[in-house]
Amino acid sequence: MVSKIVSAIPFGYEGAIVEIEGDCNRGLPGFQIVGMGNKTIEEARERVRSAITNSGLEFPAKKITINLAPAELRKDSAHLDLPIALSVVALSRQLTQPDLDGKLFVGELALDGSVRQVNGIINIIEAAKSARKHKIETVFVPFDNLSQAQMVPGMNLVGVKSLRELFLHLKCVKPIDGVVKITTPKELRRKNSVLLDHISGQASAKRAITIAIAGRHNILISGPPGAGKTMLAKAAANLLPELSDDEKLAITKIHSLTEATNDVASERPFRSPHHTASATSIIGGGNHPKPGEISLAHLGVLFLDEMPEYPRNVLESLRQPMEDRQITISRTGYKARFPADFMLIATMNPCPCGYLGDPDHECTCTMQQIASYRKRLSGPLLDRIDLVVPVNKVPNDDLLDNKTLSNLQHSEAQKSIETAIRRQQERYKCCNFYNTAATTDVILTTFNLSAPAKDLIARANQKLALSARSYFKVIKVARTIADIANSEEILPNHVSEALQYRKR
Repeated sequence: MVSKIVSAIPFGYEGAIVEIEGDCNRGLPGFQIVGMGNKTIEEARERVRSAITNSGLEFPAKKITINLAPAELRKDSAHLDLPIALSVVALSRQLTQPDLDGKLFVGELALDGSVRQVNGIINIIEAAKSARKHKIETVFVPFDNLSQAQMVPGMNLVGVKSLRELFLHLKCVKPIDGVVKITTPKELRRKNSVLLDHISGQASAKRAITIAIAGRHNILISGPPGAGKTMLAKAAANLLPELSDDEKLAITKIHSLTEATNDVASERPFRSPHHTASATSIIGGGNHPKPGEISLAHLGVLFLDEMPEYPRNVLESLRQPMEDRQITISRTGYKARFPADFMLIATMNPCPCGYLGDPDHECTCTMQQIASYRKRLSGPLLDRIDLVVPVNKVPNDDLLDNKTLSNLQHSEAQKSIETAIRRQQERYKCCNFYNTAATTDVILTTFNLSAPAKDLIARANQKLALSARSYFKVIKVARTIADIANSEEILPNHVSEALQYRKR
């Protein structure tokens, strides 16, 4: 007798359909799983055997072979425990094949038969929607995964708590109640987070942060220790715009690949990896394709504090994702592509000791040390950063001047960002497209550069010897400044402000 059950596993940023084929013959009792499974799949035999027995069902005393097709696809998780158990139950004729047709099953089994949540559930639901050959009408998922699973529309979902419950449902003895809509309460945006008003002085840096967020431009803040660079980055996290439904789905999907969780994204990610992080943890990869920090920062912020302290190979590996807004990880036997549309906020000191140019502290670095420190950021990497902002240390006597915090600066910045985003949505007819992602044809057709502004940027190009990338980045930043000012045209004052952020 042969049984066939449909399941799916996450593979890279997508999902892959897996067919569980079961065969039962006479012979010495045995239970074998084939189909390029790793140690987790091999250990599924004991989990499935105990779960079936402890659920009050019969485990047949025959020679059982389970094949996971396609055989060349690597399977490396416990997602297939539940469908493997159902295949064994079907082989013993406790279930019939019609009970299983048109359905997809996924879940990890505990020894007592309960179903545990798995990671990458959104990938699995999307794979079920696109698997037209199998004509899947209903997807059975762990009950704890229902909140994330319901973010993908167009599929009938059933939350399963145990193998016994699922068996009774398929036999129409005790149907599982219909899916109850699970809502995640909206969380407050980063409690006790830093606001722009909490930072004394630094008006030019606050303006640059507002421009960067409005157009999703990369920004580098340079200054001595204690100037407020890290506080500016934390304040930027609280200025990020609200998420759309599509963005919530994308962020939840990428984060669900790294851990089994039922959380739904409610705010944009703000990732701040330590400078000792490896290239694999930043970019992604490993023995099995997993997203790195740049993908976990998708549609949010990647914050690199003291950027020159990161290994050179890590920083250079950011160049391609910053340009393409995705990362392709190629290894022997597989290729995975993850999104990486992040906004980079980085900080650095002017020298290793941090006090170069500080009137109150003497710099102890040699010229060779300073040159070596600055060379850690290559020219091509700096060319991909839209705004470079120097900040100076605020005198200690001025730090306590603000006796009341009215949050006016933060509110004004939020209004400016909302104005710019609204104009970008009207221009591009898309809610997830920003000026920083504009291509050359979009710039030529929609940016509306005035004649005096063209003349100014042409003269600046001759004097500063801008690269082609820097040339267009100046125009993109100028377009964002014009959007903040609610201006149809890019004017010379917008270009001149954008040019000052290209200074090294």
